[in-house]
Amino acid sequence: MLLKYNAVLILIALIIASTILSDAFFTVTNIFNLLRQLVPMTLATLGMLLVVLTGGIDLSVGSVIAMGGMITAIMIENAGMVSGASMIVILLVVLGIGFLIGCMSGAFVVVLKMAPFVATLATMTIIRGAAYMTSNGQPIRLSTEYETSKMMVKFGSQGIPGIGLPWPVVLIILVIVLMWFVMRNTVFGRLVIASGSNETAVRLAGINVNKYKFLAYAICGMLCSLGGFILTSRVAVASPAVSTGMELDAIAACVIGGASLMGGKGTVGNTIIGVLVLGLITNVMTLLSIAAYPQQIIKGLIIVLAVFLQYITNKEGAY
Repeated sequence: MLLKYNAVLILIALIIASTILSDAFFTVTNIFNLLRQLVPMTLATLGMLLVVLTGGIDLSVGSVIAMGGMITAIMIENAGMVSGASMIVILLVVLGIGFLIGCMSGAFVVVLKMAPFVATLATMTIIRGAAYMTSNGQPIRLSTEYETSKMMVKFGSQGIPGIGLPWPVVLIILVIVLMWFVMRNTVFGRLVIASGSNETAVRLAGINVNKYKFLAYAICGMLCSLGGFILTSRVAVASPAVSTGMELDAIAACVIGGASLMGGKGTVGNTIIGVLVLGLITNVMTLLSIAAYPQQIIKGLIIVLAVFLQYITNKEGAY
C-alpha cells in the first residue's frame, strides 16, 4: 500500500516538512501564490501527459507558453485602443495559435514519421525563435492605460470576492476536472491510453491511431498557449525567454505522478500530485532563501526516488 501511493506520500511528507521548516508556508497568502504560480506549469504538464500517454514526448511546451504570452501581450496592446476589445476574442486567438503549433508537431510525428523527440525539438527551436522575433527579443509590458490591459491584470492578480481564490486557479481547476472526465469517460481518452499501451492491437482493431496521436499534440499546444495567456496576466509582462526548461519540469511531474515514458500509463490526478511536489520544493526553498542550484539537486533526487519506487511496484519494470 505504501509503495502503491508513493507519490501521495512524497507530497504529504513535503507538506509536513515545509510546514516545520517555514512559518510562512502554511498561510493563505503563500498557498494562493503557490497555486497561482503553478497554473502555467500545470497546463503544460497536462498537455505533456496526453503526449506521454501515446508513447511520445513534447519538448516544445516551454516555447509555446512563451509564444502564447507574446501573442497575448501584442494583441492586448494593439486592441487597447479599440473600443469594446474583448479578452474572450484574444483568448480564442491565442488558443487557436497554440492548437496550430501543436498540429505542426503532430504533423512532424504522424505525417513525416519523425521521432517525437526530434520533431518537438524542432518545434521548440522554431517557436522560441518566432517568439523572439515578434518583439525583437524585448519583453512587452502591459500598459495600464487601456481597459483591456486592466482587465487582464485584474484577472491574473485578483480572485473570487470574499474567498480570495485566484481566478487563474479557478480556471485550472475547471481544466483539471475536464481533463479527468475526458480521460476516464470518453472514447478519446481511452483510445489515447490504448494507443500507448498497445498500438499494434489498436491498429488491428481498425482504429486510426495516428489521429489520436495528432490530436494529443494539438491539444498539448493549445493548453500551453493558454498557460502563456495566464502567465502574462499574472506578471503583466510577456517575455520570449520565459518558461525555458519548462519541458523538463513537465516531464518530471509526469514521471513523479507515475506516468510511464513508454506510454499507456498515467492519470490526471497523480500528474497533478507530481506538479505539486515540484512546486512545493521550489516554494519552501524560496521561503528559506536557498539558492536555485540546490533546488535542482533536490528535484533530481526526488525524481530518482519516485521512479525507483514505481520500478519496485511495476512488475515489468518498464521505466
